[in-house]
Amino acid sequence: MYIYTGVYNIKIVSNFKIINMNNYMQIHKYLKQFDIKPSVQRTAVMDYLMTHKTHPTIDEIYSSLSPFMPTLSKTTIYNTLNLFVEKGAVLQLAIDEKNARYDADISNHAHFICKRCGKVYDFFDLKQELFNKPQLKDFDIHTVEISYSGFCGSCTGMN
Repeated sequence: MYIYTGVYNIKIVSNFKIINMNNYMQIHKYLKQFDIKPSVQRTAVMDYLMTHKTHPTIDEIYSSLSPFMPTLSKTTIYNTLNLFVEKGAVLQLAIDEKNARYDADISNHAHFICKRCGKVYDFFDLKQELFNKPQLKDFDIHTVEISYSGFCGSCTGMN
C-alpha cells in the first residue's frame, strides 16, 4: 500500500518495512541514473530487489508486493524488470533452468545455485580479469556471466 501524506512526505508500506522518504529518494536517484522514470511500481520493485538479496523470481516479487499493491500485476513486474535489465540497473540471471532471477547488485561477481535447495549465492572473491569481455573476431560480446552449480554447505550433508 502506498500512502501519500503530502507531496514530499511519502511512506511506502510493504509487508517487510516502510520505505521512508530518504530510501524513496535514493531509489528515485538510482533509477534516474539509468534514465528510468520512477513510478510507484518501479520504486517498489527496485526497493524489493535492493533489500532482498535472494535473487528473486517474478513470482516471488509479485507474491511479496501484491498484497499491499492490489493493482500490481505480474505483467507490470515483468515489464519493469525488463526495463531495468535493458537499462543496466539490474542483472537478469540465467542460472536457474526454470525461472529468470534478478539481482540489483550490478557489480562484477559470480553466482552459485544449489541443485538441492535452489538458493543462489553471490561470489565476490574472483579475479576481476575473468569479467573482461574477450575481443573475438565476428563476435560482439555484451555481457559476461559466471555461474556455478552444485550443493551448498547446508545441503552437502544431505547427499
